[in-house]
Amino acid sequence: MRLFKQVTQFDFLGKRRTAWIVSLVLLVLSLGSLGLRGLNFGIDFTGGTLVELEYAQSADPVTVRSVLRDAGVDNAIVQYFGTSRDILVRLPVSEGKAASEQSSDVVSALRKAAGETLTESAQGGLQQCASASGSSADCQVQMRRVEFVGPQVGGELTEKGGLAMLYALIGILIYVAFRFEWRFAVGAVSALVHDVLITLGVFSILGIEFSLPVLAAVLAVIGYSLNDTIVVFDRIRDNFRKMRKGSVLAIMNRSVNETLPRTVLTSVTTLLVVLTLLLAGGEIIKGFAIALLIGVLIGTYSSIFVASPAVLVLGISREDMLPVAKEGAGAEGDPAS
Repeated sequence: MRLFKQVTQFDFLGKRRTAWIVSLVLLVLSLGSLGLRGLNFGIDFTGGTLVELEYAQSADPVTVRSVLRDAGVDNAIVQYFGTSRDILVRLPVSEGKAASEQSSDVVSALRKAAGETLTESAQGGLQQCASASGSSADCQVQMRRVEFVGPQVGGELTEKGGLAMLYALIGILIYVAFRFEWRFAVGAVSALVHDVLITLGVFSILGIEFSLPVLAAVLAVIGYSLNDTIVVFDRIRDNFRKMRKGSVLAIMNRSVNETLPRTVLTSVTTLLVVLTLLLAGGEIIKGFAIALLIGVLIGTYSSIFVASPAVLVLGISREDMLPVAKEGAGAEGDPAS
């Protein structure tokens, strides 16, 4: 901590114009991609059937897609899910077939293409494979899981997910305006909108699947970024009341520098956890970890280079932060004093 106090005398707010150019470029790219390409919504939002398969050896998604097309399974999205042996097949909602029938068609087609025979399980319905040797342990294609989401449920999740983010931003605007001052509220919400749009933009540009866990990560990013911003704002308010000399720019710069050790240490420790999730958590939570990784980085940046400069541009002054004196308090001869 002493090292930070010795070296953190950066002119953060003096670099605000450069930071705004960087933010503007990122926002234009994000909004452009969201407008042109949109998000790669998972079945949580679009509805459909998801089948996860494991091959005994490496599989080619192009070949799998061709086999399914020849078997009459159209519009299937086939991709790797982790290793080259793990295949994920996503199917749109079919009015004529149930999810169990769709998954059965997929597994049957792929197992037949691998030269495996099919037998009905004792429970009925789920087909088990047997290789030429008769051992199910030698199966080339194993079905690991099947998920189904109806189109109505997916539509409700999309609507409620968007409303959740909107309500969170409105609540934050009201809280910060009441707790600090309206300029701080605008600055905080501006930084949060900045973080959310850039995070969504990265998912759109890279084509990463946007699922329900990713939405939860985006909401977590809002809370993380706000926490960082509030710490900086609180120090700005305290310094406005304690420092009798110095310009508004100098006071705000000092406040950002004083909170920098806490900001850096918090971000680094959080990133260590997020990187662990990303590298060792598996494919199921990969999107969640990526959203948190982007959000922590962008949230740390915005609490310094977006929120505080926005408050400065809106014309904050020392007088705005001074406690409001009660009328007649301390006046001579006042019976109430």
